[in-house]
Amino acid sequence: MNKVGLCSDHAGFALKEYIKQLLTARGLEFEDFGTHSSASCDYPDFAHPLALAVEAGEVYPGIAVCGTGNGICMTLNKHRDIRAALCWNPEIAALCRAHNDANVLVMPGRFISNEEAEKVVDTFLHTPFEGGRHQRRIDKIPIPEK
Repeated sequence: MNKVGLCSDHAGFALKEYIKQLLTARGLEFEDFGTHSSASCDYPDFAHPLALAVEAGEVYPGIAVCGTGNGICMTLNKHRDIRAALCWNPEIAALCRAHNDANVLVMPGRFISNEEAEKVVDTFLHTPFEGGRHQRRIDKIPIPEK
């Protein structure tokens, strides 16, 4: 597995720090794109650098956290080659990988426990993409260029 990319805003900072501990315990390398404190900040400032690094192949996959997960997910998905998926349980994490080949896991820092987040992260990291009919659908996601 490549180096995992991480980012969060202030509302997701504590969970991001917990995820760093999980990755370290599993012997996985990571790059933290910030934020680096719980001081109020803007999630796009950290989502865009993570998305660019995933698109460039510098990190894979990405994991992002904000309060509800929605804002950071919306920002990540503005990038053409990002398929960020908001997950709050292992079943959703498995399906977004298996059927959607999600390359960024997004979690709602204010609405998920560390224990549930651990299950979600492990499931996301270990579920392969099924391909087949799902690839046809993924190929249709980007807006066609004019």
